[in-house]
Amino acid sequence: MAFACDICGKKRMTGHNVSHANNKTKRVFRPNLQTVRALINGAARRIRVCTRCLRSGLVTKAV
Repeated sequence: MAFACDICGKKRMTGHNVSHANNKTKRVFRPNLQTVRALINGAARRIRVCTRCLRSGLVTKAV
C-alpha cells in the first residue's frame, strides 16, 4: 500500500532490520493510517489520516 496521510503527507520510510549478528536487511516503516469521515470544505468525505493528525486535532470529524 503506497498511501500517504491526506493532511500532512506522511509516507512510508525505509530502514533496516538489524539482527543480533548485526546483519542488515531492508524494511519499511509505514504510517499508522486510519480511514475517517471528515469535514472537507463543508462536505463529509472519507480520507486516510495518520493518527498523529487525528490526535493533534487537525481533522474535524463528520457526524
